[in-house]
Amino acid sequence: MQNFHPITLLLSLCFLSLLNVNYAADGSSDSANGESPFTAKASLIRYWNKEIHTGLPKSAFLLSKASPLSPVDLATFSKLASQNALSTQFPAFCSSAKLFCFPDLSPSLEKHDQDSHFAFYFNKNFTNYGTGRAGGADSFKNYSDGVNLPVDSFRRYGRDAAGHDETFSNYAPETNVADQSFNTYGAGATGGTGEFKGYNVRINKPDLRFVSYSDGANGKGQKFSTYTEDANAGDEAFTSYGKNGNGVPNEFSGYGKSSNVIGSDFSNYGEAGNGASDTFKTYGVDGNVPENNYKNYGDGGNGGVDSFANYREKSNVGDDSFQSYAKNSNAQKADFVNYGKSFNEGTDKFTGYGKGAVGQQIGFKIYGVNTTFKDYARKKDVTFSKYTNAGTADASMKVTSDSSANKNKWVEPGKFFRESMLKEGSEMPMPDIRDKMPKRSFLPRSIISKIPFSTSKMGLIKEIFHASDNSSMERIILDAVEECERAPSPGETKRCVGSAEDLIDFVISVLGRNVAVRTTDNVEGSKKNVTIGTIKGINGGRVTKSVSCHQSLYPYLLYYCHSVPKVRVYEADLLDPNSKTKINHGVAICHLDTSSWSPTHGAFLALGSGPGRIEVCHWIFENDMTWTLAEAS
Repeated sequence: MQNFHPITLLLSLCFLSLLNVNYAADGSSDSANGESPFTAKASLIRYWNKEIHTGLPKSAFLLSKASPLSPVDLATFSKLASQNALSTQFPAFCSSAKLFCFPDLSPSLEKHDQDSHFAFYFNKNFTNYGTGRAGGADSFKNYSDGVNLPVDSFRRYGRDAAGHDETFSNYAPETNVADQSFNTYGAGATGGTGEFKGYNVRINKPDLRFVSYSDGANGKGQKFSTYTEDANAGDEAFTSYGKNGNGVPNEFSGYGKSSNVIGSDFSNYGEAGNGASDTFKTYGVDGNVPENNYKNYGDGGNGGVDSFANYREKSNVGDDSFQSYAKNSNAQKADFVNYGKSFNEGTDKFTGYGKGAVGQQIGFKIYGVNTTFKDYARKKDVTFSKYTNAGTADASMKVTSDSSANKNKWVEPGKFFRESMLKEGSEMPMPDIRDKMPKRSFLPRSIISKIPFSTSKMGLIKEIFHASDNSSMERIILDAVEECERAPSPGETKRCVGSAEDLIDFVISVLGRNVAVRTTDNVEGSKKNVTIGTIKGINGGRVTKSVSCHQSLYPYLLYYCHSVPKVRVYEADLLDPNSKTKINHGVAICHLDTSSWSPTHGAFLALGSGPGRIEVCHWIFENDMTWTLAEAS
């Protein structure tokens, strides 16, 4: 941090104090607590007074997003930004400016020679746990349980153990924006049992890497119960499961079940195993728009028994690739029960089944709705019960998009609703409107104007925010920048903003200077039923102009702001259905023109119908906002 001469610093403080008094006396600082006029918040207040002409009180909601940087820090980091040197002070910048940053963790070199039973552990790099143990048992109950931004690396668990039992109950359940890797579990172990019950269950925005599970094990039974069930919008990779195992009975119960927009890469299951008995029960079942890549199952196995029960069943669109099953195996019994029995056809590709195998007994009972099955080897030794497609599926196997049980499966109740629901006395489910993004603040314009924001400048952006190649932070940054650079939809006007001043500029460019910002008051009623109380349509309930701003995940507070044609905006008191007392004041926006929306949009899954056929309404969630003309309030 920059050093100042004591006399210079004293004179500066006296000058700031005099200015504080003057600003407080004439009211121009709008600060009753004597806040310095050189803070980002004071600057934002002045900018609001200059640009927005309504006479209404300034938005406390927007002011709360202003950068918390002190005047000295603001000057220091602005200078560093102008010199392209922010990365040299990144930890201090991240902390002072309230940014979202992944910590740099040093490895934990602890070893555990006695039976250990950890109750809770988080945000560390765990290098060794139970390595080389003989006998005994270890229990790891909770790892990063409920942590908002877990950053973990667990390198070894139970490696080269003999006759040792392990239980790993939960790894990072109920977390948000996770960056995690688990390198080896039970590698080279002999005898004993291991069970991994839950890995990142009910997680938002995962970036997960599980490298190997029970590779090279000898006669050790392993169970993996749940991997990323109910996860939302992220990527995961499982590189190896039971590779080079000998006489290993393995069971993988659930992978990516009921997840939403997940990209998955599972590379090896039971590769080169000898006398293995492997069961994979579900992969990507009940998923929404999955992107799955499964490369090898039982390749090169000898004299084992493999069973794969369900792959991608009841999933909605998405893209899948299954590249190899029991390739080059010997005297292997392989059974694949169900692949891709989905509704709303996506694309799936199954390129190799039993290729190069000798002495196989292979059964494939059901293959889903597409006809892209290639390299189906050794047909005389294989039983293929049903190949399902739109023309040949029997009635018991058909699942259509008109099924009410399926069409809203992946959409939270109340997330989308019809305009007719917005009437006094109606009871309706309220979705979880809580903000699950990491807490961040805007950057002052004097800093953000000097930070690049484009895909062509990714190298510089990664350097500033310490995002290494192929890291979670690199992916987060690239996703946000690419979405902001995407061409607008028909009729849409859009801009991504990282400073409050830029947000105000965009709003007044669309709506003019006589504007008001609206947001839902609080999060009461989330995931419960609410009753609609007094309701008011902005602009008298007529079609109006608005600018809605939704958060994007990025190191600093970044909003995707856009204006779309033909909307109506409402404010409504939300009541407890039993006591009828007011618990919240909600803001809802109804999109009257949905003709450019995707047929697979969640609104149509929840409500039925399709693009251009219905209007769709939704609440403004915590920390999102919509702007309208002030005289329409």
